[in-house]
Amino acid sequence: MELSIQIKKYRTELHLSQEELAEKVYVTRQTISNWENEKSYPDIHSLLLLSSLFNVSLDQLIKGDIEKMKEIISEQEIKKFNYYGSIYTVHLAVLIISAVPLFMWLGRYAYIPFGILFIITMYWALKVEKLKKKNDIQTYKEIVAFMEGKKLDELHKAVEVGKRPYQNILKVIISAGVTAMICFLIGVLMHVFLN
Repeated sequence: MELSIQIKKYRTELHLSQEELAEKVYVTRQTISNWENEKSYPDIHSLLLLSSLFNVSLDQLIKGDIEKMKEIISEQEIKKFNYYGSIYTVHLAVLIISAVPLFMWLGRYAYIPFGILFIITMYWALKVEKLKKKNDIQTYKEIVAFMEGKKLDELHKAVEVGKRPYQNILKVIISAGVTAMICFLIGVLMHVFLN
């Protein structure tokens, strides 16, 4: 980050030691050392004090760091999206695969474990949806762009918004069809192997 260089530069220009600077911004000498060695980043209060002390604007003090921060945040969001998506996928697969065996073995008591699995799966689905909403991604094209660290331009965004109702209907139909087929196949296989 550029801030570490900026702090050191302005501190030496003012002929201040790390300890003297620490006293002026109400932190420890170790904190100043950590800032200058990129081990930590000042909070907004400290940034404002530094900006005032060095007689520079906040923008000038942290120039170059904003873009890097955005990249880091974007990378973290992508990792979180992948993590939540993977957990959701596994839970959904377990839910679908376990439906028929649970009801064949436990009868009406299967509603309890199936309900618990369903609630857990929906929890992770909501986490994925919340992350998608936070990052303004709805369609497959937007998800791919997000995963590549990009955003769609306004024209492509408008086209994607127009497709959303059809995509949602198609998702529901395909999901229901795939789930029904899997449950039917599991039921047939269990019937064959258990008889």
